Amino acid sequence: MDSLETRSRSVQERTFCKWLNTKLEMNGHPPMSSLVKDLSDGVRLIQLMEIMGDTSLGRYNKNPRIRVQKAENVNKALEFITSRGVKLTNIGPEDIIDGNLKLILGMIWTLILRFTIADISEEGLSAKEGLLLWCQRKTEPYKEVDVQDFSLSWSDGLALCALIHRHRPELLDYDKLDKTDRHGNTILAFTIAAEHLNIPQLLEVEDLCDSNHPDERSVMTYIASFFHAFSSMDQAETVSRRVEKFAELMQSVWLLSALSETQSQWAATVFSGSYTDAKELSADFATYKQTTKRIWVTERQDVGTLFGNVQTKLKTYGLREYVPPPGLALTDLDEAWKGLLASEATRSRAINAQIRQIKESLRRKFAELANDFERRLHAISSELTAIEGTLESQQEQVQKIQTRLPALSDVLSNVASAEAECGAANVEENDYTVFTCQDLEFELELLNQSVGKKIAFIDNQIVSRNMTNLTPAQLEQFESAFRYFDKDETNTLNLSEMTAALASLGIVYTDEDMIFIFDDLTQEYGAVTFEAFINLLVDITEDQTSPEQLREAFRGIATDKPFVTELDLRIAHLPPPAIDYLREAMPLNSNDAGEPEYDYERWLDDVFA
Repeated sequence: MDSLETRSRSVQERTFCKWLNTKLEMNGHPPMSSLVKDLSDGVRLIQLMEIMGDTSLGRYNKNPRIRVQKAENVNKALEFITSRGVKLTNIGPEDIIDGNLKLILGMIWTLILRFTIADISEEGLSAKEGLLLWCQRKTEPYKEVDVQDFSLSWSDGLALCALIHRHRPELLDYDKLDKTDRHGNTILAFTIAAEHLNIPQLLEVEDLCDSNHPDERSVMTYIASFFHAFSSMDQAETVSRRVEKFAELMQSVWLLSALSETQSQWAATVFSGSYTDAKELSADFATYKQTTKRIWVTERQDVGTLFGNVQTKLKTYGLREYVPPPGLALTDLDEAWKGLLASEATRSRAINAQIRQIKESLRRKFAELANDFERRLHAISSELTAIEGTLESQQEQVQKIQTRLPALSDVLSNVASAEAECGAANVEENDYTVFTCQDLEFELELLNQSVGKKIAFIDNQIVSRNMTNLTPAQLEQFESAFRYFDKDETNTLNLSEMTAALASLGIVYTDEDMIFIFDDLTQEYGAVTFEAFINLLVDITEDQTSPEQLREAFRGIATDKPFVTELDLRIAHLPPPAIDYLREAMPLNSNDAGEPEYDYERWLDDVFA
C-alpha cells in the first residue's frame, strides 16, 4: 500500500509540475523543476494565482531571503485562493515553506479541480462525473474501448486514440491500429496530442501502460486538457453550422425552384397506356415521397425555424429586421407548398386512374378472347356430334375438322398471353368471363381426343364393313377386345397389348411366334392397327381356328367342365389382361359355395352365332 501511494505521489508530482509549467510558460515565466523547492518562497505560487485568477495580487517579496518574507508571500497566495471560494484543508504557509509534498499535492489538486475540471458539464453532470460521461459518449462507437474510470480504462492507449479519431479522424487511422500494442498506441496519442492539438504531455508512457493502477488524479488532469481542446473545436463547428444554416436560409430560392420544377415535370407527363409504365410512375412517385419530399419537409421546417431565430437575434442586438427579397418570404414558401400538395394529389389520382383503366382494359381483352375461343370450341364440338352420312363422307368431314384444330392452339396462345398480362397487373377477378386459360386448354384437349376417337371409330367401322367373311357377332367381339386392350386409345396395339387381346380370344402363341407376328404386322401396316388386328384374326379363324377348335381349347383349360374358373385360366398361363377381359366377356354363374364360374359354351355360341 505504501509502495502504491509512493508511486502515485511521484506521478502526481511530475504531472502537476508539468501542468503548472504550462501556465507559467504561456505567460513568459521560466518553468519549475521541483514543486517542493520552487514553491517554497511563495513567488511562483503568487505568479500562478495571478495567471489563473487573471488579476494582480499587488506587491509581494520577489526575492525573499528570510522565512518571514517567504511566509508573507505564501500567505498572500493562500488568502487569494480562499477568496475565490476554494476551500483549503489542513495546509498553512509553513507546510509549503517546509516542503510537505503530500499537502502541496493536495493543494494543487484542489486548484486543478477549481480552475480546470469544475467548469466541465455534460448532460447535467459536472466535474469528475461530467468528464467521465463525456469520455464515454465520445468513445462509445469504438468497440475495443470501455471507459469506466480514470485509471485502468486508459492503460492501453486506445481510449486516447479514440478521442482523437472521434474529433480529428484525419490525424490517425483507428482501424489500422494494432490493438495489442499498448505502448505504441499511447506514444502515438501523446505525440499527436502535443504536435497537432497543443495538448502538453503531462504523463509518461509508463504512467499508464506499466502501472497496475494508473493514478486517477494525474489521468483526470491530462484528460481534462482533451475536453477543453475539443470543446473549443465543437464550439467552432457550431458557429460554422450556424453560418451555414443562415446561408441556406438566404438560398431558400433553391427550394422554391425545386418545387416548381417538379410540378412542371408532372404536368408534362404523358401516359403510354401500358401497365408497366403506370406502375413505374407509381413507384417513382412513392420513392419521391419517401426521399425527396422528406428532404423538402425538413428544409421547409428548418427554413422557418432559422428565419425566426435570425429575427429574434436581430431584435436582441437591436438590429434592423431582415426582409427577404420579393418572392422569398415564408408566406411565398407556404403558398408554393400548398401548390405542391395540390399537384401531388392530382398526380396520385391520375396514376391510380390510369392503373384502374389499364386493369379494366386487360379484363375485357382477356374475357373477349376467352369467350370467343370457348364459342369456337363449342361450335366444332357440335359440328362433330352432328356428322352423318356414309362412312366415307363422315371420314372426310372429321378429317376436315381435324385440320382446323392446330389453328385453335395458336389462338389459345393469344388467350394465354392475355391472361399473363392480367397476372402481371395483379388482376385476379374478372366479371366478364367464367373461363381461365387452364379451363380452355382442358376443353381443347378433350376436343382433340374426341376427334381422334371419332376418326378411329369410323376407320374401324369401314374395316368391319369390308370384312364380309366374319359374322357381326365375331366383328363385335374382336372390336370389343381391340378397344379393351388399346389402353392409350391410339387405335393401335403394342406387343403386350396384342398378346393379351389374342389370348382373351383363346389364341395363344409362344413368345417367339408372337414377336414374329407383331413385327410382320408392323412392317405391313406401320403398326398393329384395328385393320391389321382384324385381318390377322380373319387369317387365324380361316386357316387355324374353327368354332369347334376354340370350344375344344376351352374344354382343355376347363378339364372337360362346362365352365371355367379364374384358377383354370391362370393355370393355363393366360396373360393377366386376357384373364381380365374373359372375366368381363363370359357369362357369370356362381356355384353353391358362391364361387364364380364362367360359361364359355354359351359365350362361344353367341360369338359364332
